[in-house]
Amino acid sequence: MEFRVDVSERAARDLKLLFLAIRADESESAARWFNGMERAIESLAERPTCCPVAPESRSRRVIRQLLYGRKPHIYRVLFQTDSKNRTVRVLHIRHGARRPGRLPLQ
Repeated sequence: MEFRVDVSERAARDLKLLFLAIRADESESAARWFNGMERAIESLAERPTCCPVAPESRSRRVIRQLLYGRKPHIYRVLFQTDSKNRTVRVLHIRHGARRPGRLPLQ
């Protein structure tokens, strides 16, 4: 049984800014990379608990991370799962070189 993937406003904004930063509308290879990122996020519907726990995780609600890209351009998709409601909530998308940050509980 698959999970439903919900993208938070913050993560949607992160995606939009990433799209603009890599100029995916002007470059075929950048568009391919960006589309791959979107497919990777959609793939969380299949097996989200296989992704490792993120450094931002707190004891009350586990935050996991999906890594996408190749060094030095790795991005971390931070998300939480709700097994009861079969949902994945994408919280934030960060460049892998950034220090772990604090996320509000979702």
